[in-house]
Amino acid sequence: MDHVEIFKALSNKTRLQILNWLKEPATNFPEQLNPDFENVGVCVGQIQIKAGLSQSTISEYLSILQRANLVCATRVGQWTYYKRSEEGLKLLNQIINTEL
Repeated sequence: MDHVEIFKALSNKTRLQILNWLKEPATNFPEQLNPDFENVGVCVGQIQIKAGLSQSTISEYLSILQRANLVCATRVGQWTYYKRSEEGLKLLNQIINTEL
């Protein structure tokens, strides 16, 4: 993964908020039905409601975060769920600590 792409993904306030919300999904998305935050994550619809943006905008933001390996997606039927990629966040930490 290109380091510049990771930092581009982090250069948007809403995308940073999404990562922050996904850090504590049970606290930030208590209204999600059948919560399985640890295994599948948070439904796109719940993220969209909390952000107050269109579904297409949130999907694009999540796609950018996924390409940067900061979130991972799980498909369950017709719904897509997202959670933080701890592996990707460890890599980001390593980049900051060793290269910046």
